[in-house]
Amino acid sequence: MKPAITINPVALHHASGYRDCLDTVAREKRYLAQIEALPLARIEGFVADSVAQDAVQFMALDGDQVVGWADIFPAWAHAVAHTGRLGMGLLPAYRSQGTGRRLLQACINKATAKGITRIVLEVRADNHRAIGLYTALGFEHEALMRHAMRFDGQYFDAVQMARLADG
Repeated sequence: MKPAITINPVALHHASGYRDCLDTVAREKRYLAQIEALPLARIEGFVADSVAQDAVQFMALDGDQVVGWADIFPAWAHAVAHTGRLGMGLLPAYRSQGTGRRLLQACINKATAKGITRIVLEVRADNHRAIGLYTALGFEHEALMRHAMRFDGQYFDAVQMARLADG
């Protein structure tokens, strides 16, 4: 029997697997603005910073393999410090199985506990599966951003969405 996918806070030993997962999703040229992951040394530094700062960042693990991630990083400027930006991705074989929902809910819970009351994201307008997930977890459409992304000379619109904490 296949072990269940676990959702864990980011840890130093996730760096290489996170980079591999990120690279796979980026190379699809569909879900992320980047088209490849940064070099491993840069990812290791990023993960180390995330761990040191107790960042809102979680990994989905199939055994020891990183199969997805989600994170919410706060804005740095004072007037918008209550706002965090969501990023996430899953390997193709792990989509539409509830893992993304679990990752996102873990991030929302921790972000709320850390005082983030507004979570924003941008998603390609044709990514209906992701938009459905975000809507189900309380995100609302705020804007359509025309020609927000370009891959191989083709433009794609994006939707800006936000979730406000209750109260």
